[in-house]
Amino acid sequence: MTEERLQDRLELDKPVQAGIGIFEKWLSLWVALCIVAGLVLGNLFPSLFETIASFEYASVNFVVAVLIWAMVYPMMVGVDFASLKHIGDRPKGLILTIIVNWLIKPFTMAALGVLFFEYLFADLIAPEDAQSYIAGLILLGAAPCTAMVFVWSQMTKGDATYTLVQVSVNDVIMIFAFAPIVAFLLGITDIVVPWQTLILSVALYVVIPLLAGAMTRHLLTGSDRSPKAASRVDQFTAKVKPFSVLGLLATVVLLFGFQGQVILERPLLILLIAVPLILQSYGIFALAYGAAWAWRVPYKVAAPCALIGTSNFFELAVAVAISLFGLNSGAALATVVGVLVEVPVMLSLVAFANRTRGFFSTSD
Repeated sequence: MTEERLQDRLELDKPVQAGIGIFEKWLSLWVALCIVAGLVLGNLFPSLFETIASFEYASVNFVVAVLIWAMVYPMMVGVDFASLKHIGDRPKGLILTIIVNWLIKPFTMAALGVLFFEYLFADLIAPEDAQSYIAGLILLGAAPCTAMVFVWSQMTKGDATYTLVQVSVNDVIMIFAFAPIVAFLLGITDIVVPWQTLILSVALYVVIPLLAGAMTRHLLTGSDRSPKAASRVDQFTAKVKPFSVLGLLATVVLLFGFQGQVILERPLLILLIAVPLILQSYGIFALAYGAAWAWRVPYKVAAPCALIGTSNFFELAVAVAISLFGLNSGAALATVVGVLVEVPVMLSLVAFANRTRGFFSTSD
């Protein structure tokens, strides 16, 4: 970064900087409060959340989509399309992403599901239910994140352009690999990929906010590639970032509100399903993050790389679970628990990544 650009960034509106600092410092507390609020509101006003949940198509909720737009948009403004051609010069992050997401994660998730539900929790869960929960975990493990990873990358100050490429590569691989991997692990040959869910999710969570971000960036910089133009982008994203955090908090309220009654009615079952999911999340993150550190991948690529493998494309997993096993199946419940577990776990990993930034190199 040039001295001129550094000075420009230091001159960001101080109230904006202060607001961002307050949000980030107390984010875990706010999320905890939103979880409680979602549970309470979901039980006090179930019809309200049922109405909101009904605004969906192909298992994609449009209210949640709008909130995800708010979360993703600031990072999309930071995507520098001119730098895309240089991604091939830094292949390590992409290699790690592909290996962890497609050669390791689905199989470790299946192994943990079998370990816990066929052995460790065998006395607590009926065998037929255990198989259904294992199926739900497998569906989650075979579907790496598409949308929320942009949020986690933004919160760790990851490379926005590189993150876009990582997600795009994952989406392409998912088209061809998701069904065969799920079929192999479940022993089911007639897996039908819900293409409407897959295509709609990618369009809503990636394409639309990316186009909006590109238009905004063009309005801010035009063809100007100077440090001052980059500073204008930094200042704009800093001003809209609080709305991104508010979108995250509102999403937490909705997700826990949607399942508030189920959580309070069956807390032990929710906890049992959450245990292998939590272990999987921390284990995959440790593997990817540790490998990135050992391979000297720069932090701004390493953090998003590890977080992509840790989070899940829950819309796809939920849709497949419902189509294969039914709305009230254990598999569908397991995928929903994956949604509930993800946000608190990912926030803890974001915090850990930010604290360990200094252990990584700043360049390839």
